[in-house]
Amino acid sequence: QVQLVEFGGGLVQAGGSLTLSCAASGSIFRFNAMGWYRQAPGKQRELVAAITSDGDTNYADSVKGRFTISSANAKNTMYLQMNNLKPEDTAVYYCNAVEWSDVVGREVDYWGQGTQVTVSS
Repeated sequence: QVQLVEFGGGLVQAGGSLTLSCAASGSIFRFNAMGWYRQAPGKQRELVAAITSDGDTNYADSVKGRFTISSANAKNTMYLQMNNLKPEDTAVYYCNAVEWSDVVGREVDYWGQGTQVTVSS
C-alpha cells in the first residue's frame, strides 16, 4: 500500500516562501506522475503542479513563475517550492501520485492527508 506524507505547510506573510515535501513509502519510480493539488474552503480541489516520470512539468496559470515542482528519486520525495505567496494561495495542499495497476487494469490515484498553507495579507 502506497503512503504519501506531506510536510512543510504553515503560516507565511504575503510575498514569502514555503517549500512543501511529499515523502512516499516506496520508490517513486513506480509512479507515472506526481502532483500537488489544493483545496480552499468552499472551492473544488484543483491541480497546482504536476511532474511526470519523464520529468515533464505543468502548472496552473495562477502559480506559473512562482511555484516550482521537483522530485528527488533517491529520496522518494517530491517538492513544491512556493515563492511570492499570495493570500489566494491559502488552501490545504495535497500530494498525489498516479500508478498503473495491472490488478484493476487502469491508473490508480494515491493521496496524502494534506497540509495547510495560510498566507496572510
